Amino acid sequence: MDDKERSPSPEFSPLAFGEDLAPLPEYKAAGTTEVDFSGLLGEPLKLHEDLKSGCGGQLWPAGMVLAKHMLRYHRERLQSARILELGAGGGVVGLTVAKGCARLDHPLYLTDMVEMEPLMRQNISLNGLEDRVKARVLNWGEPLSQEVLEHKPNIILAADCVYFEPAFPLLLQTLQDLLAVEPSATIFFCFKKRRRADMQFLKAARKTFTVTEIEDEDRPVFSRDCLFLYTFTRK
Repeated sequence: MDDKERSPSPEFSPLAFGEDLAPLPEYKAAGTTEVDFSGLLGEPLKLHEDLKSGCGGQLWPAGMVLAKHMLRYHRERLQSARILELGAGGGVVGLTVAKGCARLDHPLYLTDMVEMEPLMRQNISLNGLEDRVKARVLNWGEPLSQEVLEHKPNIILAADCVYFEPAFPLLLQTLQDLLAVEPSATIFFCFKKRRRADMQFLKAARKTFTVTEIEDEDRPVFSRDCLFLYTFTRK
């Protein structure tokens, strides 16, 4: 069922929340966190958090929601997928997938701005995933690299990418470019609504993609924290 056919209940609709209902969390000091997603990972993921290169260096709630969702519902599918994470920051979603899958038939790409590349590489190494995961620079709105074009990702992960309004058109352009490369790809998109402007991104996305809210057994819990989980596919 696509977004035109469904009528989301007010309790789960991002539009039901008032402006600036969800404040930004407090910033953490640099350090290493371990997470096992309620036992879904046999061995915890180690994630170094460091804000010196930007806010992406911190563990944000939408990343936790999306990572857990991918482990719980898509683990087998991901083993043969060509996966790319956008705006990866420290890489929690992609690294969780890489750690949680019995195998990956293709390298998994973590991508972000050049400032985040050292942190992505550090976290890849921290978890011993150098043979499965690659860190690359991908600036939204710029042409995709030849390496990404050849990879032809068919699973795109994006968590907490909605936070800076001037970047919305650039993010949309990159998402369109990725779906042009692989029209059958699925974008898994999770964000936390913090201000009314965030909804402009979702409104624009609905004009461009088929946007479907994802079922998840934890949805009643995380939706109360203004977190929303969607797939975007090509119309």
